[in-house]
Amino acid sequence: MHMEKIIIAPSILSANFANLQKDIQMVENAGADWLHIDVMDGHFVPNITIGAPVIKSIRKVTNLFFDVHLMISEPQKYYQVFQKAGANLITFHSEVNTDKKNLIQDIKYFGIKAGISIKPKTNISEIEELLPYLDLVLIMTVEPGFGGQSFMDNVIYKIKDLKKLINSRKYNCIIEVDGGINDQTAKICINAGANALVSGSYIFSSNNVKESIQTLKI
Repeated sequence: MHMEKIIIAPSILSANFANLQKDIQMVENAGADWLHIDVMDGHFVPNITIGAPVIKSIRKVTNLFFDVHLMISEPQKYYQVFQKAGANLITFHSEVNTDKKNLIQDIKYFGIKAGISIKPKTNISEIEELLPYLDLVLIMTVEPGFGGQSFMDNVIYKIKDLKKLINSRKYNCIIEVDGGINDQTAKICINAGANALVSGSYIFSSNNVKESIQTLKI
C-alpha cells in the first residue's frame, strides 16, 4: 500500500462552464483535494481558456485549494492578478523566457506556493537548479493545450528521476502529473513517485465522481 498522501486535483477544463459552481461543489463533496485551473493564452499554447475574473468568481463558492497552471508566455506580468483572484499555488512553465528563480521568489513573497511545469519534451535537468525553491513540479504527460489527450508513457522515467533527485537532496517538493490520468495511468504515476494527480475527463464524465476520485488514490 502506498503510504504517501495522494492529492487529487480535478481539472475544470473538463467541467461544465455553464454551471461551474455545481461541478466544483460536486468534486469538492466527492473528496477532491485541490482544484486544477488551466489558464491558456492562445500564444504559449494553441488554445484560450479562462482568466482571473473566472477564478475570482469561483473562489467565492468553494474552499478547495486553487492549483493555478499558467500556460502563458509572460507569467511574470500576470501572476499577481491570479494571486489576487484567489490562487493558492501558481505554476508557470519552464519553457518561458523569464528569470525563473526570481519569479518563484516573487510568487512566494505573497504567501502562496510556487510550481514549475515541464512539457513532455523538456528534461528534468532544465529545472534542477530551481528545485530547492519550488513547492511543486508539474510534469505534463500530454502536449499542453487541449483536454482529453492520451497519456505518453515515456514520461514515466522523468517522474522516477525527479523523485530520486528530490529524495536524495531532501527537497520539499510535490510531483504533480497532468494529462490522460485515469485509474490505470494514476497507478503508474504513483508507483513512479508522483504525489499529486490532475484529472479532467476521467472525473467529470464519470457516473460516480466520488468513486472515480477514490480509484485515482489507490
